[in-house]
Amino acid sequence: MQLKPINQQVVAVVGASSGIGRETALQFARRGAKVVVSARGESKLKSLVEEIRGFAGEATYVVADVEVFEQVKAIADKTIEVYGRLDTWVHAAAIGIFATFDKITPEEFKHVIDVNLMGQVYGAMVALPHLKREGRGALIHISSIEGRRSLPYQSAYAAAKHGIEGFIEAMRIELQHEKFPISVTSVKPAVINTPFWNNGLTKLGVKPSGIPPYYDPQLVADAILYAAEHPTRDLLVGDVAKIIDLLERISPSLVDSLLLLIGFQLQRTSEPKSEDAPNNFYQPVPEHDRIEGDFGNLVIPSVADWLDKNPIFKWGA
Repeated sequence: MQLKPINQQVVAVVGASSGIGRETALQFARRGAKVVVSARGESKLKSLVEEIRGFAGEATYVVADVEVFEQVKAIADKTIEVYGRLDTWVHAAAIGIFATFDKITPEEFKHVIDVNLMGQVYGAMVALPHLKREGRGALIHISSIEGRRSLPYQSAYAAAKHGIEGFIEAMRIELQHEKFPISVTSVKPAVINTPFWNNGLTKLGVKPSGIPPYYDPQLVADAILYAAEHPTRDLLVGDVAKIIDLLERISPSLVDSLLLLIGFQLQRTSEPKSEDAPNNFYQPVPEHDRIEGDFGNLVIPSVADWLDKNPIFKWGA
């Protein structure tokens, strides 16, 4: 299976207004791809397109809520209308709620599933016909290490990420059976320093945090761009993601013990935050259009990610 060079691609990035999605769209555009960006917040999308056009990149935007199938379809339709084809679909849109399972309402849990899981399902459904028509292409789904191992306070988020892994595994083998050269990649980041922690709805009484260490959003964007050119099944981003994945395979009860030791305390900052504080659970937060979050002091590099993209050195090591 051979994918086009990035500078020959038309790429749709869903969930592009901030964080990983925004950095990914910028990197694709800097590498010469034509980019269609989408999210719920029009002002943030406008600023992104202006930034891309500012360095002579090509981009357009579509305002869409991914829990509505017709709005997701409109992203694909706009891509075909403007650029005539689709080569890579990147789906990064996600929301979060931080609470123990018994404090989450049925409506809240369903809303996370509708956005984080069904949004990705809808994305694949609308992108596949165009990729099949092209005869090749890439579906890149931003999952999480929580697709392998759930964390406390994030039951709904983890359920959605596990669901992503389930449907794309089935879809991938179906495409192979039908002999369609379409790459299906699951990108599973560890904790990334994005505004996700600012944007989430919290019932903890404080601003939530990921379990340190954090990794730079650029690391995830690099993995996405790599998958857009190199067919890859899974990419775990961040050394800690690979460690958690290994430990979960060896002994889930060991991971249970580790999470009981650190998983609750380290997901709570000392900054008070009420359930009514601004969050993007039901609507976008206009001011959070940045790529990086508030935990830059906890960001570390990742050695294994470089090795993943340089297999000669990886196997040599």
